[in-house]
Amino acid sequence: MNILIRTDSSSQIGLGHVMRSLVLAQQYPNNTVAFACQDLAGNIMDKIPYPKYILTSNDPKELIDLIHTQKIDRVIFDHYDIHAEYEKTIKEQTNVSIMSLDDTYASHHCDILLNHNISADTNRYIGLVPTHCELRCGSEYTLIRDEFKKEKMIPREKKHDLFISMGGADTANLTTNILKTLDDSQSICVVTTTANANLDELRNYCQSKRNITLHVNSNEIAKLLHQSSLAIITPSVMVHEVLFMAIPFVALKTAANQDDMVHYLKRHNYPVLEEWNSDSIAQFYHA
Repeated sequence: MNILIRTDSSSQIGLGHVMRSLVLAQQYPNNTVAFACQDLAGNIMDKIPYPKYILTSNDPKELIDLIHTQKIDRVIFDHYDIHAEYEKTIKEQTNVSIMSLDDTYASHHCDILLNHNISADTNRYIGLVPTHCELRCGSEYTLIRDEFKKEKMIPREKKHDLFISMGGADTANLTTNILKTLDDSQSICVVTTTANANLDELRNYCQSKRNITLHVNSNEIAKLLHQSSLAIITPSVMVHEVLFMAIPFVALKTAANQDDMVHYLKRHNYPVLEEWNSDSIAQFYHA
């Protein structure tokens, strides 16, 4: 197949859509894969090792023209601003196969729907997708990056008390505030990316603390996580990776689209916080 993945990344919307789409793309080694993205501020298009088409808008007409020009067989959508009506327009104008990634139980007009979250519930898509749609939901479809699969096989010494990741863009600007509540005696590993609009503030704070190591655009996330005793993360796709690595964690809710994962974690007695304060870490960890 000739596959086109339509997704975006930016300092505002985060990096998660592109990151999981890259993992999904690896499942098509015998097909031609390309990405279609808007050139948004703080994007990570330079991290995409596939041909890229730059879109000037999210107008379906622009995408339809690209599909026709490139003779696309399947479009994969991973985008919160693309739902059923948009997809229906694409289908009617191009007749491509459509696969939609979803984790918020939105309505989609697609042939295949993928919700790879461990919390995914097939029954909740009744009435939200066409009757012919193939549903791929739950842990058997979870997308885990190869670096984590390889890292899990390697014994590691614990070098860090805490691993902190509020997402590559940290759109809620929480990392520095969390750090300010922690004990200076703890060895802390912080990971973020240049998509973080508050990176300068975070970098300045970390430079003033000898116990904090800041990693920007790291290619060793799995290793850093493996070397840590406890992870402070968002209830997002990283939960899958932390659970896969069997690292104790605290999940801090940062956005409404994390509600489904939050409910799942609470039901299974994993530690979840709706907000962070100076007493938060004491509930779960003592250095």
